[in-house]
Amino acid sequence: MTDSIEPPSGEDWHYELITPDLLQAERVSKVIYRGRTARQSVIIQDTACFGRSLVLDSKTQSTELDEFVYHEALVQPVMLAHERPATVFVAGGGEGATIREVLSHRDVGRVVMVDIDSEVVELCRRHLERFHRGSFDDLRLELVYADALAYLDGAGEAFDVAIIDVPDPLEQGPAYQLYTREFYSLVKRRLSPGGMMVVQAGPTGPAFYEQCFAAVSNTVQSVFPLVYACEAFVPSFGSTWGFVIGSLGPDPTALSVEEVDRRIAERVASRLRHYDGVTHRGMFSLPKYLREAMAAESRVITEADPLLVS
Repeated sequence: MTDSIEPPSGEDWHYELITPDLLQAERVSKVIYRGRTARQSVIIQDTACFGRSLVLDSKTQSTELDEFVYHEALVQPVMLAHERPATVFVAGGGEGATIREVLSHRDVGRVVMVDIDSEVVELCRRHLERFHRGSFDDLRLELVYADALAYLDGAGEAFDVAIIDVPDPLEQGPAYQLYTREFYSLVKRRLSPGGMMVVQAGPTGPAFYEQCFAAVSNTVQSVFPLVYACEAFVPSFGSTWGFVIGSLGPDPTALSVEEVDRRIAERVASRLRHYDGVTHRGMFSLPKYLREAMAAESRVITEADPLLVS
């Protein structure tokens, strides 16, 4: 089976393999851009169900219908669990929606976004205005086109929060090295005391979580003293989606519904559509099979200390 299938009846359809055995299809209304950068294939298109969509290397990254679910779930729990994040590092996030959520925090004074593919960022800046909502023009942002690992290796500053929003770790893909123990160890060294990191960790559905989530959670557990995971359902991804947090102190699961809502009201300038205190409680209430998988991975680390993603 391949990623490309001839559309029926001459219509333009987007086909995507959720797994090698599961195909998702959606009718395309209009192709805004289709091409290749020096690093990956890019499609920006308007679709019948999910609206404007960004697809990199045949994988949907964001859609207009539900990007707010993904980006609020990625950013807000870790930002609100930290006492007062003022400096934030973002790896990836080419659509600008990740920095949009970070910059919604009144206390944030500096954001460094590092993306390896300037062509993708510029395409998103031009065609995904409803995603980034002008965030690229915020004076608190420093946008760097570089490899995130190399950037952090040479960086002298410390960050309160690091957000890793890069594509799944496909072999030979542009983000593969950002899912390694080496990279997470480097992130940990660049965090301020009490700092936190979050990484998107792939699908968490019963048929999918071993694709990526188990390995990512395992690798983060091998580096950080405190590790937490949460999930949110993202319809365009065809599954619930996982996020793994590495912490040097704060515990997001200790926040009550009331405390989350209080912090949102005090700190966040924009209106959140997905995330609040009740959602927070649900996101961290992982199903039994995921909790058992994380516990099993933790035992493996304790007993064997393997290099999980190299």
